Amino acid sequence: MSTESKPPVVVLAGPTASGKTALALQLAETLDGEIVNADSMQVYRRLDVGTAKPSAEERARVPHHLLDVVEPDEQYSAGRYSHEARAAAAAISLRGRIPILVGGTGLYIRAFLDGLPAPVGKDDEIRARLEAEHAEAERAGDPWLLHRRLAELDPAAVERIHPNDLRRTLRALELHALTGQLPSEVRRAHEPDDAHRVLYLVLDPGRDELVQRIDQRCEEMLENGLLQEVRDLRELGYGPQLPSMQAIGYRHMEPVIRGHDTLVNVLARMQHDTRQFARRQRTWFRAISEAEWVQPRAEAAIIARAKEFLAARPGSAQEPV
Repeated sequence: MSTESKPPVVVLAGPTASGKTALALQLAETLDGEIVNADSMQVYRRLDVGTAKPSAEERARVPHHLLDVVEPDEQYSAGRYSHEARAAAAAISLRGRIPILVGGTGLYIRAFLDGLPAPVGKDDEIRARLEAEHAEAERAGDPWLLHRRLAELDPAAVERIHPNDLRRTLRALELHALTGQLPSEVRRAHEPDDAHRVLYLVLDPGRDELVQRIDQRCEEMLENGLLQEVRDLRELGYGPQLPSMQAIGYRHMEPVIRGHDTLVNVLARMQHDTRQFARRQRTWFRAISEAEWVQPRAEAAIIARAKEFLAARPGSAQEPV
């Protein structure tokens, strides 16, 4: 696909509390765009306060996609996100509008841009049968039986799987049994396909300001009812062992609910953990070679850059600035 024919996508990324939501709304309203969520926690229903999910008023201003996709006890993967986010972006482009991918989950953004298929699940019965075959072959002095079978089935797959790598050998044979495809074909579907023309913006308010924003965000979450939100989730049966309930903010409320700690103490830990998380996010985005780092207060310059990007595409409705 030529660069000119690729649909444009604006990515607005950055660490937590860097100002993505407000700027995304401005971009979407100015560029005739729609927002596609790229936050791995905002896909969960009922997790609103602790994920800083856009409010009903904000969602009314601009169409939002991939918010409230699954219940807190359901699994959600980068592969599924790639499939659903790409479908949403394609529909937005067909409407003549601009997809704006917004969030701080770098893995989800990469999955969207590189293109991962919907994930292939597991089958306990198939896996158990393969493990039993391996165990029997190992007892007979032939621990590489399944690897040889894979080599006969798919020579390209075994180039990347060592004969002693039982886990990957089992998974490759399981994939073939589940999909009917060669494991190497499934792998190729995960390789980057460069399907979009991308403007990758990362918000960077600076370390000191980001710390202030994070501390204030955490305080506002408590003021806005995070503790009650977690209590409500517990009453609905969503326990602290769930991955969604282990997220920052949600896990911090557990000792308060149990009466083992106070909000004052957990607020300090929540702020600290959020700052650590933001540091990891910044490290991730620093590794993105095409990313353009921008100051969130420079709204006019950011909007001008986005317009310039869109105008560079032949046939775009946007005019150069």
